[in-house]
Amino acid sequence: MSVYMIVEMRINDPEPYAKYVDQVASIVERHGGRYLARGGQVVPLSGEWDPERIILIEFDSAEQAQRCFSSPEYLALAPLREQSTVSKAILVEGC
Repeated sequence: MSVYMIVEMRINDPEPYAKYVDQVASIVERHGGRYLARGGQVVPLSGEWDPERIILIEFDSAEQAQRCFSSPEYLALAPLREQSTVSKAILVEGC
Protein backbone atom coordinates (compact mmCIF):
# COMPACT_ATOMS: atom_id res chain seq x y z
CA MET A 1 0.00 0.00 0.00
CA SER A 2 1.34 3.43 -0.93
CA VAL A 3 2.30 5.90 1.77
CA TYR A 4 2.57 9.64 1.48
CA MET A 5 5.17 11.75 3.19
CA ILE A 6 3.81 15.21 3.95
CA VAL A 7 6.31 17.87 4.96
CA GLU A 8 5.45 21.34 6.21
CA MET A 9 8.40 23.70 6.06
CA ARG A 10 9.43 27.25 6.82
CA ILE A 11 12.72 28.33 5.25
CA ASN A 12 14.97 30.44 7.47
CA ASP A 13 18.15 30.46 5.36
CA PRO A 14 17.59 30.11 1.58
CA GLU A 15 21.21 29.51 0.53
CA PRO A 16 21.88 26.20 2.34
CA TYR A 17 18.31 25.13 1.65
CA ALA A 18 18.88 25.62 -2.09
CA LYS A 19 21.92 23.32 -1.85
CA TYR A 20 19.74 20.73 -0.11
CA VAL A 21 17.01 21.01 -2.78
CA ASP A 22 19.57 20.57 -5.57
CA GLN A 23 20.61 17.18 -4.17
CA VAL A 24 17.65 15.64 -2.35
CA ALA A 25 15.42 14.77 -5.33
CA SER A 26 17.91 12.30 -6.78
CA ILE A 27 18.21 10.55 -3.40
CA VAL A 28 14.43 10.32 -3.00
CA GLU A 29 14.01 9.02 -6.56
CA ARG A 30 16.79 6.40 -6.15
CA HIS A 31 14.80 5.06 -3.19
CA GLY A 32 11.57 4.86 -5.18
CA GLY A 33 9.99 8.12 -4.00
CA ARG A 34 7.89 10.23 -6.36
CA TYR A 35 7.35 13.93 -5.76
CA LEU A 36 3.67 14.85 -6.10
CA ALA A 37 4.03 18.41 -4.80
CA ARG A 38 7.20 20.34 -4.08
CA GLY A 39 6.61 23.91 -3.08
CA GLY A 40 4.20 25.83 -5.22
CA GLN A 41 1.26 27.88 -4.08
CA VAL A 42 -0.46 26.83 -0.85
CA VAL A 43 -4.08 27.95 -0.45
CA PRO A 44 -5.47 27.69 3.12
CA LEU A 45 -9.06 26.40 3.13
CA SER A 46 -10.03 26.28 6.79
CA GLY A 47 -8.64 26.74 10.25
CA GLU A 48 -5.42 28.49 11.11
CA TRP A 49 -3.07 26.35 9.02
CA ASP A 50 -1.12 28.52 6.57
CA PRO A 51 2.16 26.72 5.78
CA GLU A 52 4.88 28.46 3.82
CA ARG A 53 5.90 25.33 1.89
CA ILE A 54 4.47 21.81 1.50
CA ILE A 55 6.23 18.80 0.02
CA LEU A 56 4.28 15.62 -0.82
CA ILE A 57 6.16 12.44 -1.72
CA GLU A 58 4.66 9.04 -2.57
CA PHE A 59 6.43 5.79 -1.67
CA ASP A 60 5.30 2.22 -2.27
CA SER A 61 5.64 1.43 1.45
CA ALA A 62 6.54 2.96 4.80
CA GLU A 63 9.65 0.79 4.88
CA GLN A 64 10.79 2.26 1.56
CA ALA A 65 10.35 5.81 2.90
CA GLN A 66 12.18 5.00 6.11
CA ARG A 67 15.08 3.42 4.18
CA CYS A 68 15.34 6.57 2.07
CA PHE A 69 15.53 8.98 4.99
CA SER A 70 17.86 6.80 7.03
CA SER A 71 20.24 6.13 4.11
CA PRO A 72 23.85 7.30 4.43
CA GLU A 73 23.50 9.67 1.46
CA TYR A 74 20.41 11.35 2.92
CA LEU A 75 21.88 11.55 6.43
CA ALA A 76 24.94 13.31 4.97
CA LEU A 77 22.65 15.87 3.30
CA ALA A 78 20.13 16.34 6.13
CA PRO A 79 22.17 18.92 8.11
CA LEU A 80 21.62 21.46 5.31
CA ARG A 81 17.85 21.15 5.79
CA GLU A 82 18.09 21.05 9.58
CA GLN A 83 20.20 24.23 9.69
CA SER A 84 18.09 26.19 7.21
CA THR A 85 14.47 25.28 7.95
CA VAL A 86 11.88 24.52 10.56
CA SER A 87 10.02 21.47 9.33
CA LYS A 88 7.52 18.82 10.35
CA ALA A 89 7.01 15.53 8.50
CA ILE A 90 4.54 12.66 8.69
CA LEU A 91 3.82 9.44 6.78
CA VAL A 92 0.19 8.73 5.89
CA GLU A 93 -1.10 5.43 4.51
CA GLY A 94 -2.98 5.62 1.24
CA CYS A 95 -6.44 4.20 0.62
